[in-house]
Amino acid sequence: MSASAQIIHSKSGEGQAYSAVGDVYRILASGEQTGGAYVLSEARVLPGGGPPPHIHRREDEGFFILEGEITFTVDGKRLVAGPGTFVQGPRNIPHAFKNEGNIPARMLILVTPPGFDKFITSIATPVPSFDSPPLPVTPADIERLLTIAPQYGIEILPPH
Repeated sequence: MSASAQIIHSKSGEGQAYSAVGDVYRILASGEQTGGAYVLSEARVLPGGGPPPHIHRREDEGFFILEGEITFTVDGKRLVAGPGTFVQGPRNIPHAFKNEGNIPARMLILVTPPGFDKFITSIATPVPSFDSPPLPVTPADIERLLTIAPQYGIEILPPH
């Protein structure tokens, strides 16, 4: 453990939750807490939810499905992922995910190196808890996403 990493103990439901692009995120371990090693988030994706296609230029992103089912498109390949499935989205590879099912999905998202935590907090709106419904996406939310994403090395692509 690096000198700047912290011991992290986050209980179920603890921590600030955020609504971003129609999904709810909770930062379990920030880049600051891990001494710059990684960011770990939990996401709740309602049916029909998921971000637009995008490319991370600075980090790799790993997804572990806890509940429900998420359909990923990674480098043009369609991958359907249920509980216990892990999907890696390497940097510089276009990817997106969507809940095409009829029940909410939950997943862990591991991002390395960190920075995704700061991106989420800069585009998202705090909500009372991780169980809160996501806020409806507004044109102002989309404009904020398109403006801020490049500052974090994220390229938003047109929908397929």
